[in-house]
Amino acid sequence: MAAALVWVVACLWSAARADGQVSFQDAIALAVRNSPRMKAAENDVAKAEFGVAVVKDLYIPSVTIGGGAGYSYGITLTVPTIFTVSAQSVVFGFRQRYDLKAAHADLKAARLALGEIKQQVEEDAAITYLSLDAAQSTAGALDEQYDVAMKLAAIMKDRLGAHLESELEVMKYRRGALQIRLGEMQAADNAEDLRGHLSQITGIPVTELKIEPETIPRIAAESAEGGEAYPETPGIKAAAMTDKAKALRAKGDADYMWRPQIGFGASYGRVSPIQNVTEFYNLNGIYNTYSVGVSVQFPILDMVRRAAAKESKLDTERSLMDLAILRSDESAGRHKMARSLPELATKAELADVDYEIAQDELSDTLAHSQHATGGTPVTEKDVENARIEERAKYVEMLDAKLTARKSQITFLRLTGRLDAWLSGLKAPGTPN
Repeated sequence: MAAALVWVVACLWSAARADGQVSFQDAIALAVRNSPRMKAAENDVAKAEFGVAVVKDLYIPSVTIGGGAGYSYGITLTVPTIFTVSAQSVVFGFRQRYDLKAAHADLKAARLALGEIKQQVEEDAAITYLSLDAAQSTAGALDEQYDVAMKLAAIMKDRLGAHLESELEVMKYRRGALQIRLGEMQAADNAEDLRGHLSQITGIPVTELKIEPETIPRIAAESAEGGEAYPETPGIKAAAMTDKAKALRAKGDADYMWRPQIGFGASYGRVSPIQNVTEFYNLNGIYNTYSVGVSVQFPILDMVRRAAAKESKLDTERSLMDLAILRSDESAGRHKMARSLPELATKAELADVDYEIAQDELSDTLAHSQHATGGTPVTEKDVENARIEERAKYVEMLDAKLTARKSQITFLRLTGRLDAWLSGLKAPGTPN
């Protein structure tokens, strides 16, 4: 087991090569491995496992040993011993049976919560990776667009000198160039923020981190499709299991009264030979004493337990109401997102078509500018405007595709299928 763990860690660290390059799949694996939330959830699972052990161990006799010596005057109320060994445990109790079942439910809830957090970490890493790729591409496109805009502004200034343009028109083009510059700066800042976040969750130094856009997988349409009945997320299942644990404990409180409780007990003691025990007790030379047996109790009246049973019942009912609300909200959110996915996919396809049209128009404009066709002459201003429009459509396409892919990944998590999708991805370099 230890060797396997070392191998896994070595593989993960080898994924982040010396040059800081990390693939999409390896970035997610590193994020899961380094996540403090994952470590906290794993700690909760270990705690729940010990919670089960605590309830189980009530059936294992607990042994104590003690002793001492001292002086007494007159008859002693108890026979003094040099040392005593005692053991006691629960043999049977209705409350303990429900507590054990509740502890097992808590353990299942902790494991389900761990699965939910794992998918949340995976979603964060995947979306950050996609967003960083889009932000870098956007910043590059806007930088190119700004260079073209500044060139166009210079052309407009020359045309102003030749009295071919108005000063107002020149100012508009100058303002457009500044707007592009501002967008480029914002895209660069966004890319740096995303790079910093990806560095933090993967553990790769931000100065060395490099993503590999070619490793980003495509999400098949059928993978992100929903249905009439969506599988519940691990988070919902964990909440339901926690409610089950509360209900079991409430049942244990309610069944406490008039239910037998059987316990086991055993003890051994060595009567003290240095105190005046023989003056008051006829020991017949027997200084060893021991006992063993079981006890049966029937609780008849316990107002504290009765009140606790009512309190735990109300707490369980409230938890079930909260779970119903959670399920309703999540169901509504998933159905809303399921309806939005085709719209976002269509927007992304439309943006792609607009970009292709802009590319074709740019090609036509360049061709017309180089070859006279007898029609309206194509000026340098027209060419640069076409270049700016082509870059603008490219940025719009990147944004539309990013929005669609982010929604697909979130929908996979909301339907509890993100982990399965990521598990089915091929490693970088693996042939299809």
